Amino acid sequence: MKVFGSSGVRGVVNEDLTPAFVSRVAMAAGSVFTVMGNDRVALGRDTRATGEMLVDSAASGLASVGCAVDELGVLPTPAVQAYAEREGVPALMVTASHNPPEYNGVKLIGADGIELVRETLEQVEDRLLTERFNTVPWNQTGDRRPTAEAPRNYVEEVLAAVDRDRIADAGLTIALDPGHGAGSLTSPRLFRELGCSVVTVNAQPDGHFPGRNPEPIESNLAGLRRLVRTTDADLGVAHDGDADRAIFVDECGTHIEGDAAFAALAAAELEPGDTTVSAVNVSQRLVDVVEERDATLELTPIGSTNIVTRIQQLIAEGGSVPIAGEGNGGVLFPDYRLSRDGAYTAARFCELLVDRTASEIAAEHAGYENVRRNISYDTEVERERLLSAVETTARNADIPLDTTDGYRLDYDDSWVLVRPSGTEPLIRIYAEAHDHERAEELVAWIRGALLEAV
Repeated sequence: MKVFGSSGVRGVVNEDLTPAFVSRVAMAAGSVFTVMGNDRVALGRDTRATGEMLVDSAASGLASVGCAVDELGVLPTPAVQAYAEREGVPALMVTASHNPPEYNGVKLIGADGIELVRETLEQVEDRLLTERFNTVPWNQTGDRRPTAEAPRNYVEEVLAAVDRDRIADAGLTIALDPGHGAGSLTSPRLFRELGCSVVTVNAQPDGHFPGRNPEPIESNLAGLRRLVRTTDADLGVAHDGDADRAIFVDECGTHIEGDAAFAALAAAELEPGDTTVSAVNVSQRLVDVVEERDATLELTPIGSTNIVTRIQQLIAEGGSVPIAGEGNGGVLFPDYRLSRDGAYTAARFCELLVDRTASEIAAEHAGYENVRRNISYDTEVERERLLSAVETTARNADIPLDTTDGYRLDYDDSWVLVRPSGTEPLIRIYAEAHDHERAEELVAWIRGALLEAV
């Protein structure tokens, strides 16, 4: 697809992503939705400063093709998906997830509450590129209806889906860092109603993200680590801008690798014969759990759309997929809902804290070091030059090569993956090894080849 990447469409506002473009995306999506029999569409956004402007554009585009709009306001993406499933209506979510403040985007959700599968996205993209919009006469345009109950309903659904008594009996103190994003409106309430004591940082909704950038990576979470230490919290929880991800800090104020948290959650879920789905940058931590549980691991290109599509295929074939996701904090529990949900994931992690501390859980999946680096580019020519250098370097390495998404080289003790970002002008380099020096060595080798190319 030319427009929709692994998680919708994103760009820098008023450069790559304009109000006019968002309106056309909404017109294309609404045209497909109406053909499918849906003339009512939910519309939500995260806290970004440009969100209200782009929501207005999207609402106008939807109305022009005859769609009535349920205005949800600021809400986590999983809460928008829950509303879509509950009401049986498709949805548009205006969000750029973890991207910097200048970015925004649009994510498309089906009437089942699940991100649109690639086949449907391609139909929307075809209408967008050819401008085949099903515009209606003036007296058939859609209206807009504010809807206020979605946050409360979402919190209640999460509460009902976890072991509320087990978490409450543990007497946990949870330090929350919603990163000024949409989770600010729901996660503090959720964990208080789970019986936890809650302390917060960066919990004021603010689309300029003054406390930290939206991506919940270790370098952005110094405030949360400090809060955990000063309040003796049992766990720190950080979200991205639309709260579909959760990253953790242990009771000592130490960052827990997302891959380790995912492995711990998978270890609690997987049974012999089960399948889990992850992306091609999967950690050996998950591979180890899958082997221990006599389960199966399926790999896809990076991005939640690809993972969701594969889960749907496996379930349709009669497979059991109790957990799936990526090591960036985006975890899915398909038996609950086929969507990434940061608050639900954090609540499920809290269930594990009844028997042991967060640091003990993380230690069970230690022994690997991860290094990630990015190389930026300015033009499409630079991008192609970098990718050409990657391919040449990878194919000349005489090491087993996986090209599911980018180029992954697997060694006996380590692996390295290079791929273009689907949402930013970056080439991403990932490496994992038993020791940090080896991972750094792999990244430096690939990075050197790329820098030489430009």
